[in-house]
Amino acid sequence: MSRNLNCVESPSNVNAHCCLAETDGLLSPQEARERLLSLITGPLEAESVALEALHGRVLSAPVISPMAVPRHTNSAMDGIALAWPEAGTGNIDEGWLCVGRQLAGMPLPHAIGHGECIKITTGAPLPSGVDTVIMQERLQWQGDRVYVQQPQSVRQGQNVRQAGEDITVGSKVLNAGTRLNAAQLGILASLGLTRCDVHRRPQVAVFSTGNEVTAPGQPLGESGIYDANRYALMALVREHGGDVLDLGILPDRQQDIRDALCQAAEQADLVLTSGGVSEGDADMTQRALRAEGQMAFWQLAMKPGKPMACGYLGSRRAVFLGLPGNPVAAMVTFLQFAAPLLARLEGQLAHQGLPVCRTAVSDQVINSRLGRTDFLRGCHYSDTAGQLWVREAGPQGSGILSSMALADCLIEVGPQQDRIDIGTPVTIQLLKRYS
Repeated sequence: MSRNLNCVESPSNVNAHCCLAETDGLLSPQEARERLLSLITGPLEAESVALEALHGRVLSAPVISPMAVPRHTNSAMDGIALAWPEAGTGNIDEGWLCVGRQLAGMPLPHAIGHGECIKITTGAPLPSGVDTVIMQERLQWQGDRVYVQQPQSVRQGQNVRQAGEDITVGSKVLNAGTRLNAAQLGILASLGLTRCDVHRRPQVAVFSTGNEVTAPGQPLGESGIYDANRYALMALVREHGGDVLDLGILPDRQQDIRDALCQAAEQADLVLTSGGVSEGDADMTQRALRAEGQMAFWQLAMKPGKPMACGYLGSRRAVFLGLPGNPVAAMVTFLQFAAPLLARLEGQLAHQGLPVCRTAVSDQVINSRLGRTDFLRGCHYSDTAGQLWVREAGPQGSGILSSMALADCLIEVGPQQDRIDIGTPVTIQLLKRYS
């Protein structure tokens, strides 16, 4: 079943001219990320999606407003609408004659004459001849005539929302590459749009490997472990906009893994595995990738996550990432490499999908090792002066998920640093949290 991938055609989202000569030596995380992103030159194809299903999707084209928002100049308060006299003109003491009532949703009213006003509710369009709204709490009524209390505090044009002050007709409302959130869906609905063109969601195949790995709910062997990686990775895929193809758990048999890789390559845009990417006797994933695809690199100058296989699979040239087997290492490498890949496949704006970084001050001594980048689980906080501080979230072993669950950031210690002293600035990567 082995294929020579150097001679096949690639889909439009993959760089057909990117020949992946396998890299010797260790790559820095930045070098690895750049090489991975170079595998994809464009996003996935576009599709039209209904408004109610657009949350979290990425626009493939800009949204141009077909109308002004608000459509009409309208009231921002319940009260009366009138023409407020300029300073030194008009007799405010005489009050105004109320000649009608205007509610939101009613047709545009007739023009209002000099010395007249109209009752108005929030959102109701203003008639011609008026320019100011006085809230009802500031009014005193005597039959049909109304008087304004504390008129010296009134400003001409107050409590009025101008037509088009939010969005003008023909303006660009949202850029292509925008991942749609709740506020942006509200904008689309306010424009009367029922559908938008968005990039197809990446299909991501996920499976775990290892004879000792057991699905939750199944009997656990004497030396078995439950499969934490697959569930954590599937959740991360969904959080970053992908659709999951769950291929389960594979034993440490090269043919089974090769068959799974072939199946995944036919269905998925990105294939994620965990475990089996080192060079041990039971590490079959790397060998299967070499047999069924093309290896790009597999060792990184970082901790956790030194062993990580990367390459292409199948005639569709699905991108393959073989993540480490330790749970924290699998999650950290996903955030550094798989998340930006998914963002690129979805056509997100250039800055999206990359780690969100801040500078904090360490409140403890942190030891590292020269020549590699360490990603430590951390918790950050602000002091009373607004200074951002960070400390480790707990034990840092690659298999300790409890400290990953407590962490709200990753502390990034660069390869030129073997020690971070108390009070030293350090880069942190913020983690998404759903609570």
